[in-house]
Amino acid sequence: MQFATLGDLRKGSYIIIDDEPCRIVEITKAKTGKHGSAKAHVVAVSLFSGQKKTLIAPSDTQVQVPIVEKKNGQILADLGNSLQVMDMESYDTIEVEKPVEEPELLSKLKPGTEVEYWLILGKAKIVRTRG
Repeated sequence: MQFATLGDLRKGSYIIIDDEPCRIVEITKAKTGKHGSAKAHVVAVSLFSGQKKTLIAPSDTQVQVPIVEKKNGQILADLGNSLQVMDMESYDTIEVEKPVEEPELLSKLKPGTEVEYWLILGKAKIVRTRG
């Protein structure tokens, strides 16, 4: 996990709000009065639950930024609510929840399919199929 100043973040950046990693979809900055500090209004979407989160704070506030590791894997088995995925570099196997909020992606996930998955704060998420 890293830290960044809220004013340095841009649309598309990642941020942790309420202990959840999120992608920023909108950020606006407003300069307040003579002695006030500039405020940033951040609207972000959780990477795991898809919920909208907002944060309003001074632009110079230090915020947590998750480290997103992008990896490739292959689906070994369908375990009902989750999938068993083998990392293509280390050959470690992990269990990943099915992306039920994305039915188009879910329909392509079968044993033998190569996928790109992200490791964020120790949790894995399948992002897309490969090839």
